[in-house]
Amino acid sequence: MVAPHRRAVARPARRVRPVEDGVQPLRPLVEERALVGALRRTRHRRRRGVAEHRQHHEPRPSARCRWKGGPAVHGIGRSRGGATTKVHLIVDALGLPLAFEVAEGQRHDIVCAPALVQRTRPRRLLADKAYSTHDFRAVLVAMDCDPVIPSSSSWINPPSYDKDLYKARAEVECTFSLLKQARRFATRYEKTLRNYAAVVAIGCALLWLRI
Repeated sequence: MVAPHRRAVARPARRVRPVEDGVQPLRPLVEERALVGALRRTRHRRRRGVAEHRQHHEPRPSARCRWKGGPAVHGIGRSRGGATTKVHLIVDALGLPLAFEVAEGQRHDIVCAPALVQRTRPRRLLADKAYSTHDFRAVLVAMDCDPVIPSSSSWINPPSYDKDLYKARAEVECTFSLLKQARRFATRYEKTLRNYAAVVAIGCALLWLRI
């Protein structure tokens, strides 16, 4: 190039060396058949008005856990009061807790009763009408446990029970009343089942320390 004052601005062109492009061709990330199938499925779902699914093939939880955590896994259920949790508890004659289990609020009491009885092995059990079932009574009889449980009005031939001894069932109600003095027990703030079960265990341990 030459400027208006007739002086050379740049040197004359010399030999240009060819520069090779070392970039390798990219491999196809998705096979052609799989891509065509995904496009057809997407077009079909749009035509039917169905919401789009996840873009990843076979979505699953992270590799660090085996399953996804949900409300039911952490003992949170649905009832008339909303999201609730129920604590199943067995106490001794003095009202001291022996075993407990945390479950969803809508789960019936009789579901967790056999497991708690197997853990404590009582000689005599006082419970309300919710535990008056043939299967649960059979479990108690097999353990040589005397059931003191009133029957509901639907029984044709209800078994007899000691009404005076049944009055001692109020001990478990007093135990729940003492546990509910702790706000963390009465109102669940913990999300996971492990943390809330730890709160229940601490409350039960404090009752034993009162002796």
